[in-house]
Amino acid sequence: MAFTAEQLAGNCSFLTSIRFLAGQTRGMFDAGPRLARLLASHQRWLLTQTAYALHLEYDPRDPTSGLTAVRLTGRITAHKVASRNTVLAFIEELFTYRFITHTPGDERRRPRHFDPANVSHQAMFAWIHANLAALDLLDAGERAAVFQANPSLMRLVQPRIARHCLEDAAWREPPEQVALFLWTEAGGLVVDNFIARMDPEDTGAGKFLVGRVETRALAADFMMSRTHLQRLLAKAAQRGCVGWHDEPRKTHLWISRHFVEEYCAWQAVKFAYVDEAFEWAKARIDALAV
Repeated sequence: MAFTAEQLAGNCSFLTSIRFLAGQTRGMFDAGPRLARLLASHQRWLLTQTAYALHLEYDPRDPTSGLTAVRLTGRITAHKVASRNTVLAFIEELFTYRFITHTPGDERRRPRHFDPANVSHQAMFAWIHANLAALDLLDAGERAAVFQANPSLMRLVQPRIARHCLEDAAWREPPEQVALFLWTEAGGLVVDNFIARMDPEDTGAGKFLVGRVETRALAADFMMSRTHLQRLLAKAAQRGCVGWHDEPRKTHLWISRHFVEEYCAWQAVKFAYVDEAFEWAKARIDALAV
């Protein structure tokens, strides 16, 4: 039985799963920084997941199906995630950096179809595997091992996750404090960094210690402007999401318990859809094997 979002958010061990995934995400960034940045803001996360799902949903009997600019634009703009121009620029960026390619023999046809490159397939598989491994920490499950042993599950699991997440406003529209980071460039990487590094023991003042944060080094690490990062942290500090133990030097950071709880509740929505999609896909595969 798949976890519900409410069960996950209320599980005292869920923060451990969140921190595990944050660490895994950092590993993915180190392995492919430019590709990992596609999931580093919420808008790009939704664009990437939806684009990949469209590719997997391609039906040879329907020439309009699959990943095309028209299909992606229609699905994204229907939920007001991004404008048409933003979607087209996103596709152009994917193509420029060779994360997608033209479907062989389709270069001059309309609508023009795209296929993810091998590196994109590998990254998406790794992302789902990491989420399943994080869920396994909660109940000693074997989701990640089953997924690894049955890669065909990918074709069923990923589109279902992408569709549910795009259609659910609880995930599509992060709560205010989370949105402050997640709607900005590389903001997801910043949050993952803080969550992975923080001391899971509350200081007793509603704060979790993150430790030393050098904004110049962190900005360079995530290929973002230091000014952008400093402004982001300043806004977060004004709202009480984060703060510094050593004003005015601002080198040792804390993150508020309220922010962490809000972030975990939001992440629980996505994790529940990942778990549900995996259980649904596995049941279908098992039924076909009988």
